[in-house]
Amino acid sequence: MLDHVDSLENTIKDEALDHAILQAQNILADRQNDDGHWVFELEADATIPAEYVLLEHFLDRIDTELEEKIGVYLRRIQGDHGGWPLYYGGNFNISASVKAYFALKAIGDDIDAPHMKRARTAILAHGGAEASNVFTRTQLALFGEVPWHATPAMPVELMLMPKWALFSVWNMSYWSRTVIAPLVLLVSLKGRAVNRHNIHVQELFVTPPDQIKEWIKGPFRSQWGYLFKYLDKVVRPAEKLFPSCLRKYAQKKTVEFIEKRLNGEDGLGAIYPAMANTVMSFRCMGMRDDDPRAAIAWESVRKLMVIKDDEAYCQPCVSPIWDTALTGHAMFETASGIRAADREKTVQKLAKATEWLKDRQILDVKGDWAINCPDVAPGGWAFQYRNDYYPDVDDTAVVGMLLHRQGNPEHQESIERARQWIIGMQSSNGGWGAFDIDNNKMLLNHIPFSDHGALLDPPTVDVAARCISFLAQLGHPEDKPVIDRGIQYLRDEQEKFGAWFGRWGTNYIYGTWSALCAFNAVGISEEDPAVKKAVDWLLCVQRPDGGWGESEESYEGATPGQHHTSLPSQTAWALLGLMAAKQHQHPAVQKGIQWLMENQEADGQWNEDPYNAVGFPRVFYLRYHGYRQFFPLFALSRYRNLQSSNTGKVEVGF
Repeated sequence: MLDHVDSLENTIKDEALDHAILQAQNILADRQNDDGHWVFELEADATIPAEYVLLEHFLDRIDTELEEKIGVYLRRIQGDHGGWPLYYGGNFNISASVKAYFALKAIGDDIDAPHMKRARTAILAHGGAEASNVFTRTQLALFGEVPWHATPAMPVELMLMPKWALFSVWNMSYWSRTVIAPLVLLVSLKGRAVNRHNIHVQELFVTPPDQIKEWIKGPFRSQWGYLFKYLDKVVRPAEKLFPSCLRKYAQKKTVEFIEKRLNGEDGLGAIYPAMANTVMSFRCMGMRDDDPRAAIAWESVRKLMVIKDDEAYCQPCVSPIWDTALTGHAMFETASGIRAADREKTVQKLAKATEWLKDRQILDVKGDWAINCPDVAPGGWAFQYRNDYYPDVDDTAVVGMLLHRQGNPEHQESIERARQWIIGMQSSNGGWGAFDIDNNKMLLNHIPFSDHGALLDPPTVDVAARCISFLAQLGHPEDKPVIDRGIQYLRDEQEKFGAWFGRWGTNYIYGTWSALCAFNAVGISEEDPAVKKAVDWLLCVQRPDGGWGESEESYEGATPGQHHTSLPSQTAWALLGLMAAKQHQHPAVQKGIQWLMENQEADGQWNEDPYNAVGFPRVFYLRYHGYRQFFPLFALSRYRNLQSSNTGKVEVGF
């Protein structure tokens, strides 16, 4: 905990603060694309680039030069433990390691090379490839490394189930639905890789696959896991009894589901696993590569590549709407207040950004979300360039707040459509999930296919907080019942120690910042017990150097809000949360601002290697490359503006 005995009054000089802001502001200004949007790299772990290599070998569409660059990337991120982690500095992960080893072998690495020997030794020490997760075993089955019964039964007939059936895909999250549809089609066709170079990884198994009797071993999260394991044993032989006409019909309906949502060059669901499964399933159907559907599906995958001079990797998706909206908020803050620099230039850039965002609002497609609220009109934004069937309320709220703050009357209709959509998407417990309403049939997280425990999209604090902030910023009196239910949800979700869990950002610092913004937007006093507990917690976890840090380990049982080093993103979130609670004059805030200024590079950037977001806790983590830049700028600019404020209150929702 930071010792606040020393007074920090007047240690932050106006000139130094203004210089730090202007440098960071210029960096972002220069990164804006000509059409007005921003987009930064979105990095995951070794899994996605490894899967991409294997996809090329599945299809026999091998780009040797590209694969060599991916190999450089995979070797660079190998851990000291010999395998590959799920995030920077993380522990060994069996599934990521199996895929990375397989990919490197496919690229041409000698299995007796030191890095391959270390990887193989680590994999075998952790139980071998047979201990990997469902998705990895499915990848192995596609190459004939394990029998198909090594994976849970997922018959294609699943796609025919109505919503009232427990196992219906309509009860699963959007990402599960879009991944499963082409996957069950692929499995029903018993897809098999071309594998021209005849690459195999039998050396990664402790027990030869043909001798393994039990593939579904747990650990199970509850007794339901054992029941569903038994059910899996019943379903698999029963599949043989399904009428062939039913299977063909299910395959036909699955193809229709996919084709309706192909989403052009942005791909099915605009996420890599769904897109890759689509490419493979089309090939296994006998579709030619030059078929327009197959061609656009392949192009959507290729667009995810980040190719540099010496290395390359594949992103899990792209984040232009999110990046543009968040950068826009940071830039708007820099253009506000009496000390704003380059105000006119920044306002012009924001006008281009908001116009670009406005054009991407989804107004004419009722996506999968509408199955639970058919009477609600579309009005959301997606996360990616296009993903019309799957907008999310988090992006929508952040974009809506930016358009509203800009004040352009031409944006009013867009804001109102967003408002109505977000109100319509509120779940029954008062919170909001990211993509669906009441996507909370938690029993599904116990089926064998869901060994990652992330099949669902239930309401979360960070998303709910953003929706509340948006509605509160708009200030419609008739929205009070919706907001009140949301606030009660936040109160119910607060941890005993004062923080809130962060589902989509790392972690309790992110969740706590989000909730404090919502409380402030609604007008809840800083003396409110929930706010005071949250502030006390943020002060308690501040590091001695003045910054804040939290790693993905906090999703795995580590102490919330703590890390061995301070990080720009988390420091900015903590500061923004404290400032939302009217703590801008607190010594801890001044110390945090000082830390950001001292750790800014000479060129105006901040460095941050640790991951700062989460796809699925304990399973899949993310590093937004833009977070280290626009969040610190946001925090510094807000601090500067509050110093000259009459009220000391953040007057907007975000």
